[in-house]
Amino acid sequence: MSESTLQANEPGGERPADAGDAGYRKSLKARHINMIAIGGAMGTGLFLGAGGRLAQAGPALALAYAVCGVFAFFVVRSLGELILYRPSSGAFVSYSREFMGEKGAYTAGWMHFLNWSTTGIADITAIALYAHYWALFTPVPQWVLALIALAIVLALNMVSVKLFGEMEFWFAIIKVGALIVFMLVGIYLVVTGHPIAGHEAGPSLITDTGGFFPAGVLPVVLIMQGVVFAYASVELVGVAAGETETPEKIMPKAINSIMWRIGIFYVGSVLLLSMLLPWTSYKDGESPFVTVLSSLGVPGASDVMNLVVLTAAMSSLNSGLYSTGRTLRSMSLAGSAPKFTGRMNRNQVPYGGILLTSAVCVVGVGLNAVVPEEAFEIVLNFASIGILGTWAMIVLSHLLFVRKADRGEVRRPHYRLPLSPYVQIATLAFFAAIVVLMAFDDIGRITVLALPVLLVAFVVGWFCVRGRIDTSAMDNE
Repeated sequence: MSESTLQANEPGGERPADAGDAGYRKSLKARHINMIAIGGAMGTGLFLGAGGRLAQAGPALALAYAVCGVFAFFVVRSLGELILYRPSSGAFVSYSREFMGEKGAYTAGWMHFLNWSTTGIADITAIALYAHYWALFTPVPQWVLALIALAIVLALNMVSVKLFGEMEFWFAIIKVGALIVFMLVGIYLVVTGHPIAGHEAGPSLITDTGGFFPAGVLPVVLIMQGVVFAYASVELVGVAAGETETPEKIMPKAINSIMWRIGIFYVGSVLLLSMLLPWTSYKDGESPFVTVLSSLGVPGASDVMNLVVLTAAMSSLNSGLYSTGRTLRSMSLAGSAPKFTGRMNRNQVPYGGILLTSAVCVVGVGLNAVVPEEAFEIVLNFASIGILGTWAMIVLSHLLFVRKADRGEVRRPHYRLPLSPYVQIATLAFFAAIVVLMAFDDIGRITVLALPVLLVAFVVGWFCVRGRIDTSAMDNE
C-alpha cells in the first residue's frame, strides 16, 4: 500500500484510507462541532413528538427518554472511538466497509438513507404543522408549506459546508437558549406554585393525576419505538468529523457532553412539563412547550416558542441533507450507490446525494397532501427502522474493531467505549426489542410487516450493484 493511502493511527500504527474522504474542505470549527452535537440531541422528537407521547404515557415519558438516551449514548460513544481511530466523512459507511466489507457499507449506507429521507419527511411535516399555528398560514395547504421548507433548506445546503456549519451553529444557539429560558421560567413557576390554566404548578400535578405511571407501565414500553426517533441526529458528529481539521481534540468533548444534555433537555424538560400542566393537557400534533406558554397567556410567548420549534425542525432537515450527501458519495465511489450521488460542486458539496434525499422528501410532500393527519406518525415509524439499522451497524463495526484490536491488528485510541463487548451486545439486544415492540403499535405494525419487503429490496439492490463494486475504494491491505 502506498504512503499516500496510509495515515498514522498512533505512533507505530497505521490505518487504511477511504477514497470517499477525498475532496472535502476542512471548514468546520470546534464551535460548529460542539453545536452540531447539541443540535443532534435536540430535535423534532422533543419539540413536537413529546406532546403526543406525554398524552400517551404521562410523566413516565421521562423514563423512556432516559433509557433510550443511554443506549443512544452508547452508540455515539462507539462511533467516537471509531472517529478517533480514523476520521471519515463516510463515517459509519466507511467503518462498515473496513470491518464488514462492501456488503456492510451497502447496508449501513442505505439504512442511513432510509433514516434521513423519512426523517426529512417528518421534519417538513413538522414545519408545516408549526406554521399552521399562525392564522396567517392556516389557509395554506400543509403540503405547500412542506414543499417551501424543503426548497429553502435544500438551496442553503448546496452552498458550502461552512454555511451548513454556521446554520447549525445558530440553529442550536436558538434551540438551547430558548429551552434554557423556558426551563428557568418553568422552574420558577413550579417553585412558586403559580397557577396555570386553573392548575397549581408543582409535583402535585404528577401525584394528583395518576402518579408517575398514570396509564400503566405498558404504554411506556410501547412508546419507546417512537422515542428512539428523538435521538436520530446524535450520529451526525461522525459525518461532520471528516470535515474538521482536529477531530482528535474536538470529538471526545463534544460526544461526552451528549449524555448530560440528554439528562437535562429531555428527561428534565419532560418532568418539568408534567409539573406545569396535567399530562392530559398535552396533545399530539402540538408542541408541549407551546401548550404551556399558550395556557400561561403571556403575550407573544407561544409565538416565539413556536418559531423556536420550527427552527429545530429546519435544523434537523438541514442535518439530514448534509449527512446523506456525504454517506451516499462514499457509497457511490465504491459502486453501491448511483454514480451521480458521488458528484460534487465547485464548493466541494456532494450535491448528487443531497438531491436524491430531497427527491424522497418530495414524496413526503405528497403524503402531506393525501394523509396530512397521519403523515408524521407514518414516517416516524419508518425513520425509526432506519435509525435502528444505522445504529446497529455502528455498534457492530465497533465490536469488530475491538476484536481486531484484541488480535493486535489495529490499535484502539485512548478514548474508548467502556465495558466492551458487553455494552455492544446489550445495545444490539435493546434494538431488537424495539423492533418487536413496534408490532404492538397500529402504525408500527405496518412498519414491521413491511420489513420483509424492505429486506427483499435490499437484496435485489445488492445484486444490481455488486457487479460494479470497486474494492479499491478502501485501501485496506
